[in-house]
Amino acid sequence: MTPEKVARRIIELFPRTSKDRDPFRVLIKTILSQRTRDENTDEASKRLFSRYKTVEDLARASPEDLYDLIKPAGMYRQKAARIIEVSRKILKDFSGKVPDNLEDLTKLPGVGRKTANIVLWVSFKKPAIAVDTHVHRISNRLGLVETKKPEETEVSLMKILPRSLWGPLNGSMVEFGRRICKPQSPKCSICPLKNECDYYHRLRASKSKENSPG
Repeated sequence: MTPEKVARRIIELFPRTSKDRDPFRVLIKTILSQRTRDENTDEASKRLFSRYKTVEDLARASPEDLYDLIKPAGMYRQKAARIIEVSRKILKDFSGKVPDNLEDLTKLPGVGRKTANIVLWVSFKKPAIAVDTHVHRISNRLGLVETKKPEETEVSLMKILPRSLWGPLNGSMVEFGRRICKPQSPKCSICPLKNECDYYHRLRASKSKENSPG
């Protein structure tokens, strides 16, 4: 399969869509999602937005006000401080509106390319590849790219995939990574893409060598 066909297959088999497209909520939820599980992010987001509805509400809050609300997401002190910082900058520099371009999004405190690209795709439907640990790991395992850093993976994928696949790929690879292509002990035996996977072929070759006589 070509890289495009592999990517399409992942998107087809592991579809993932976001129900909430509001730019501010997507941005804050992405900040909360760092280094935690989806269910923890969902719980923290639900609690936070039940109390604070708008960017203005959060800009007026203090980090301490958020601790109990976002505690399920972990690292709540750092995330609370970041959420307040981001809210205040959006209010001050962007008239309360989340920017719809990469340059301005990455001017927000602690917002890198991954977070910015998620907002661009989910909220504004602009072609963007958000490369997190799942996308970086899986792309290299499959042999779609040979890169050391997520930033390099983003650039490489943009070169080999059509723009129409950039946005959906992140969510689908996250699902694929959670269910099949796990960081440790990937479930290669039931993987629908194992025949297209460099990692699987190397694994088979290694086991065959180990089991060969002499």
